[in-house]
Amino acid sequence: MELMKLEIVTPNGVIFDAEVKQVTLPGSEGEFGVLAHHATLVSLLDTGVIVIDKADGSEVAVAINSGYVKVDEEKTTCIVDGAVALSGADSDLAQALEAAKELLKSAESSSTAIAAAVSKVEHIGKSL
Repeated sequence: MELMKLEIVTPNGVIFDAEVKQVTLPGSEGEFGVLAHHATLVSLLDTGVIVIDKADGSEVAVAINSGYVKVDEEKTTCIVDGAVALSGADSDLAQALEAAKELLKSAESSSTAIAAAVSKVEHIGKSL
């Protein structure tokens, strides 16, 4: 499987920058996946969870409150207002889950989108 570069940027700087197999994004019209050589697009991101399939087969989840994504054939860049990593740092998982729930609840998004994202965060917490 071919890899693509994924970058997630917040106002505080780059929080993720690596080669990945796939990323699933919470688009404003619903979740969508991106693989290497995806058609070029720009989309708004809604409150939700970015799920990253890393090159080594592991999965990383990042809760976001809003932003946008720019996809081209070689690179996907997410510019988000706020983000909390939910997996990949096991020692602080409980703290990360609470921070993610607070981030999602503070988002200026529809209550349905927030409820769905919080539910996904809780599901990720139970599966880790």
